[in-house]
Amino acid sequence: MTDLFDAAPRTGAMPLAAELRPASLDDVIGQEKIIGEGTMLRRRIAAGRLGSIVLYGPPGLGKTSIARAIGNMLGKNFRPLHAAHNNVADIRKIADEARMRPTLLFADEVHRFSATQQDHLLALCEEGVADFIGATTGNPYHTLTPALISRSTILKLEPLMLEEMEEVVRRGLRHLAARGIAVELEPDQLRRIAGRSGGDARRALTVLESLAVGHAPGKPVVITEAMVEEAYAAAPVNHDRSGDAHYDVVSAFVKSMRGSDPDATLYWLARLIHGGEDPRYIARRIMIHASEDVGLADNTALQTAVAALHAVEKIGYPEAQIILAHAALHVARAPKSNSACRGISLALAHVAKEAPSAVPMHLRDAHYKGAAALGHVGYAFPHDDGRGWSEQVYAPDVPRGAFYQSDAREAGTFERRADEHWDQITGRPTPRRFGEKR
Repeated sequence: MTDLFDAAPRTGAMPLAAELRPASLDDVIGQEKIIGEGTMLRRRIAAGRLGSIVLYGPPGLGKTSIARAIGNMLGKNFRPLHAAHNNVADIRKIADEARMRPTLLFADEVHRFSATQQDHLLALCEEGVADFIGATTGNPYHTLTPALISRSTILKLEPLMLEEMEEVVRRGLRHLAARGIAVELEPDQLRRIAGRSGGDARRALTVLESLAVGHAPGKPVVITEAMVEEAYAAAPVNHDRSGDAHYDVVSAFVKSMRGSDPDATLYWLARLIHGGEDPRYIARRIMIHASEDVGLADNTALQTAVAALHAVEKIGYPEAQIILAHAALHVARAPKSNSACRGISLALAHVAKEAPSAVPMHLRDAHYKGAAALGHVGYAFPHDDGRGWSEQVYAPDVPRGAFYQSDAREAGTFERRADEHWDQITGRPTPRRFGEKR
């Protein structure tokens, strides 16, 4: 499996993150729920029967480090594979080796392997030829074959907490000091590096290394605020627009609008903008929730959202961020009504499972010669009586309140005013409120 490039000696310095790669799980910072004492993973390692594991999470959380540490603890031959470099033939060669020597197969970016390649990896696991660890930044339930998923234990890694990230930076400082590079870092600077790395240990160590290199030998490296800002200007926040992190941030954004929290709305909006998200995409999400969550409580929210989409199509960043904030805050601050979303969902469910109702004769089309002879008569025009309403049947098989259930809560909202208006005009009770039984 080795080639000329594998055998060639290294000519460059190893990155700090690689130098600090832990040798055992005891050296790993964070991920206690997965790798801590007494966990399922530890028990499997102790029994020497790892089986098939998939490590799933954003970049820089230590998936490769954990896999290598497990290999060291098991004492097995560690064989890495990557979809960009290896094929089915390579997997077969490793299978031949594994039949003669205990092997741990590690597939990095396993979601990039083809279905055929994943089937070959699965075969190794099912035959017990080798233990298997796959690492993926994509949601395995979306990106891996069902067969591989069903036979693997999925372990989701979470971004490191701030305190854990600070310990990563301290470990990096100690390692640099052992190499003769003394870095003077103020506590607030250390905390900023830890915080702005977004739970990505590799990112934090890469920033620390960029701050430490290139200075005069033998002298302490004094880190300034300008140096920290420069380092992060050259290392923008990672924002994968097709990955789970993207959808999680979008989910937090829309749920903050729905929950009427303006500060949280602005925070998650800023995360999307800072990550370079298309302003049109953000505006479309705001439009959806202007109807889904505000709806009839404030019809102008949808108007604001639609106007925001038109505006950002003509005005790009940075000014577009103000328009998006305007629309998002309108949705967040507006009174809420879910009646439109809930009503159409109930109506669609009814139409899908019930026999279709015949259109009442008085509601059928009467705009052609002969319609009256067919019985299309009797429609009462609501404007004729001066009230804008006439008593007649519109949907005979649909009981009143089956679909539309008013969410009018606050005085002054459109829905509340509409309830009061029709109660007065028709003499009927106001529409059934959501959750109310009559």
